Amino acid sequence: MAERLGLVDVCSGAGGLASGLESAGFTPVVLLDNKHQACETLLANRPRWKVICEDLIEFLPDEHPETMDVDLLSAGLPRVKSSAAVGRSGSDQELRLLTATIYLVHSIQPRALLLENLPALAESPTYAEIRDFVESELTHLGYRFRWFVLNAADFGVPQDRRQGILVALKEPWFDAFVPPEPTVDEHVPVGRVLLPSMSARGWREAAAWAAQAKTVAPTLVGGSDNRGGADLGPSGTKRAWARMGVNAGALADEVPGPDYQWPRSDDPAEMLKITVDQAALLQSFPPEWHITGRKTARYRQIGHATPPPVGRALGATIATALRSVSRT
Repeated sequence: MAERLGLVDVCSGAGGLASGLESAGFTPVVLLDNKHQACETLLANRPRWKVICEDLIEFLPDEHPETMDVDLLSAGLPRVKSSAAVGRSGSDQELRLLTATIYLVHSIQPRALLLENLPALAESPTYAEIRDFVESELTHLGYRFRWFVLNAADFGVPQDRRQGILVALKEPWFDAFVPPEPTVDEHVPVGRVLLPSMSARGWREAAAWAAQAKTVAPTLVGGSDNRGGADLGPSGTKRAWARMGVNAGALADEVPGPDYQWPRSDDPAEMLKITVDQAALLQSFPPEWHITGRKTARYRQIGHATPPPVGRALGATIATALRSVSRT
């Protein structure tokens, strides 16, 4: 069996990226998040993980020597705004976290770095200034890097979720890195994934509903901690859900029971709603992964997460590269 590789994961959230990397052969030595609920979720699933509930900007790696010279630093960061958007809004917290992650590379000198964010960070001209900063810092430290975009649907996640990725490795290992190839030949539709749960309480029309929910879901959006209750996203997303017979304006407390009458209406207000547990299935969390908290807090953790199959695919290709040359 191949030796497991050490991982520091920051902005860990509900653990989607970390759990995917774990299944690819990485062992977290430290996980960091500033939200109590996320830290509770991580420990509920992996009690032996060292979880630090602290702001990344205040984190001092010198106080945690196990982080030094680790194999991989990973970060599923909050969605970074472009420089122009930061200037308009006056809010640059997301950019501060990205900058803190790059400075953490200076401190712990991992062999590899993995950042996950919105696709525009990897490909849009409006983010060129931010990419230039990242690239300059990494080049100075002796890393080579690659930006690219993945769609989670290509890795078996029943969701159209494009993700911007940066992978950087130190010189001896970079040439062995290849971005992951899709793991499925065809995308997995919502109905196929949710049919078992939709029929769990005896709803007789579950199969008929699932048959018409024949596309992947739109991107799940966790939303801001400062806004109201959980819903599945903005108006365009809600229209996509309505085409699958789902009211995306709220989440249900339970799946339909045997007496539920499917209205087959074009009015979203009359359509069924999915549950938080079903949202977790659409994010491809394993059923045994427990997301803690109340309904809205649970959904936000799910919506912000990196789907574990994407983490696993990225982790496998990074692990292959890191094992291509022995550490000296």
